[in-house]
Amino acid sequence: MQNNLPGGPKSNGGSPHNSLVANPLASILDSGDLAIFDVPSRAPGPPGSLPITPEMLLLRPSGDLFGWTQDAGMGWEPSALGRPEFLILSTHGGIRAADGTPVALGYHTGHWEVGLLMDAAARELKSLGAVPFAGYCTDPCDGRTQGTTGMFDSLPYRNDAASVFRRLIRSLPTRSGVLGVATCDKGLPAMMMALAATRELPAVLIPGGVTLLAEEGEDAGKVQSAGPRFAHGQITLEDAARDLCRACATPGGGCQFLGTAATSQVVGEALGMSLPHSALAPSGHPIWLDMARRSARAAFALQARGLAMRDLLSEASVRNALVLHAAFGGSTNLILHLPAIAFSAGLSRPTVDDWAHVNRQTPRLVDALPNGPRSHPTIQVFLAGGVPEVMLHLRRAGLLETRARTVTGETLDTALDWWQQSERRAALRRILRERDGIDPDDVIMDADGARRRGLTSTVTFPKGNLAPGGSVIKSTAIDPGVVDATGVFRMTGPARVFRSEKAAIAAINSQGEDRIRPGDVLVLMCRGPLGSGMEEIYQITAALRYLEHGKHVAVITDARFSGVSTGACIGHVTPEALAGGPIGKVRDGDLIEVVVDRNTLEGSVNLVGEDSRLLGIEQGTQILAERPLREDLAPDPALPPETRLWAALQNASGGTWAGCVFDVDALVERLTR
Repeated sequence: MQNNLPGGPKSNGGSPHNSLVANPLASILDSGDLAIFDVPSRAPGPPGSLPITPEMLLLRPSGDLFGWTQDAGMGWEPSALGRPEFLILSTHGGIRAADGTPVALGYHTGHWEVGLLMDAAARELKSLGAVPFAGYCTDPCDGRTQGTTGMFDSLPYRNDAASVFRRLIRSLPTRSGVLGVATCDKGLPAMMMALAATRELPAVLIPGGVTLLAEEGEDAGKVQSAGPRFAHGQITLEDAARDLCRACATPGGGCQFLGTAATSQVVGEALGMSLPHSALAPSGHPIWLDMARRSARAAFALQARGLAMRDLLSEASVRNALVLHAAFGGSTNLILHLPAIAFSAGLSRPTVDDWAHVNRQTPRLVDALPNGPRSHPTIQVFLAGGVPEVMLHLRRAGLLETRARTVTGETLDTALDWWQQSERRAALRRILRERDGIDPDDVIMDADGARRRGLTSTVTFPKGNLAPGGSVIKSTAIDPGVVDATGVFRMTGPARVFRSEKAAIAAINSQGEDRIRPGDVLVLMCRGPLGSGMEEIYQITAALRYLEHGKHVAVITDARFSGVSTGACIGHVTPEALAGGPIGKVRDGDLIEVVVDRNTLEGSVNLVGEDSRLLGIEQGTQILAERPLREDLAPDPALPPETRLWAALQNASGGTWAGCVFDVDALVERLTR
């Protein structure tokens, strides 16, 4: 057959790129390779026969039988069908060559290598006599979408992905169990929601681990503040280019700090959904792959014993997750995710009062990025003993529900007894001491040691006339230099009001008259669920952390923060501006008072004056009552329709403090009134 297109390729020789440039239409419509036209219409089919019985033909659904037809068609040995089937789900993204080099990039390192975990688990299941299946729903990256409209899809994605995972589980009707592999900020909570909802099946979570620090340069949190630091002359272009290149020092795993990805891994293990000492493992390393193989064994053993998620997840599991979150100093985003996981499991959703109570009871015991004081990366937390090491201290303090079951099939007590005397614990702590020169007890410490080093409890929930429905601040991460001798942060300053993150970051980067100054209170409104899908504003908090004057600036917003955010930053302000919240009445120059007691975990955020006149809380409250909402309040013009729908549905289901879930019963009741 002749290629009749003018100037079309006449052979396989030459560069495809050159052909495309020289004659783009010809090279798109026909490659010129005559051999590809030899297309058969039949094939022999798989050899052998399926191990079906008369009863199966008479009684089983046709889908079960045709499913085996497809299994044989995909190459599985026909005689091996009929064994227990296990579904492995993951958030895998990108295309890796066999040697690990990229053919097509993923969205982030967190899902780049999880296919290796799936492979290890699948091979282990096959060796146990099971039939593994695999499915995928990839996830976005909050780091990649910071400061962009991509962030408007970040939190809403979680509910969508959880729904997709649940549909995939149900779409393999013959499955006997499920393994979920995920790593990062939204994909991992979505996976936990899906597994928690799979109450009648055994399920095991396989966390995707962490990436390593570069031997020289900055961590993946600090490097995201390169733009503002360059704008203020703190780094050179060469510094930024080098450190941005190196910050993700290994190709797989979540970020090196205790952000939302790492905290979610910790919480998954605390819930008993993953194996002991599985959170924060180094991606791509033998100990990480070994965890996947052992997770497959655990799922197989649960199925053999007839244990399902309903037998493992309990109110005690949720309480343990709250306690571990506090002890680690975890991301405030778990205030959105843990209630959603509990809701999916049919359990009570923890309330703000529950979070506050647990944080008052539970000391922070982990010194990790970004909280300090020394800020160890997550891999060193793993080497120091990770979740089970922290649990040993909490068990001694009587803060854990140790009769809760885990995916080992046994109680938490049994797992901790094993950990305490294990060679694994001794070997890894020894490596941290000898190789890195770090005492494991300086990374994970007892309550007395934590107190001596100045570690404070994790989160505070300020209220006040600007946040009558509540707000949250990671109070343990406020710079100690701006906290008084009694452990209280106090600040009163003029409001600088913004309705977009872009405008706020421009003022932070500016060195002109419009710049953010020490003592300012940056108020960012219209960024809650109704305004932006409750975007994450790490661009702002990172800049303030690493700019020299940033610790003297407070932030108040109806948006949310990255788990690596620090400083006097108050988020989740409710009601949000577009729901009529008083934050939507604040004007430039209003005086705002912020008080956060890091000892009692009490806080307040109040309007206390206007036009630079200090009037007090009572008059400030009266001003807000009489003042109308700003006329310029509006959702972001780029807010996608899917996110608008998500915002309305989650709001009707209890809102942010209830986990941003879709409560179908509540929604149906509203629609049918």
